[in-house]
Amino acid sequence: MPTITKLYSMPEVSQHSTKNDCWIVIDGKVYDVSSYLDEHPGGDDVVLATTGKDATDDFEDAGHSDDAKNLMESFCIGELDSSDLAIPELEISSKKESSDYALQVKELTKQYWTVPVAIVGISVVASFLYLRKK
Repeated sequence: MPTITKLYSMPEVSQHSTKNDCWIVIDGKVYDVSSYLDEHPGGDDVVLATTGKDATDDFEDAGHSDDAKNLMESFCIGELDSSDLAIPELEISSKKESSDYALQVKELTKQYWTVPVAIVGISVVASFLYLRKK
């Protein structure tokens, strides 16, 4: 197994997303599979669809054999730089935003209260007329 010395960022990997220049990331390792695309049993479009993102789940879901995993090592060119992986910050809504939402819901219920009231009213009148005929 070759010694991995080069670290790549995900934006850098995603720049290599064409049939002639295709890199993928699986289990934190970066693979240049450009020369293998035509030989890939699942077709090149399957591999090209996984560029620019971590393809580990897609690779595992496909159920690759041990031979395929061993072959993959010959295409390894480096590792994904884990320090470069950004964790998206949580978006916390403020009380003002939630109160704006509450006001919007309140306005909608004020505007559309007539429909349920009309349905109930028509039901009561229809019931009254039906029972009166008997």
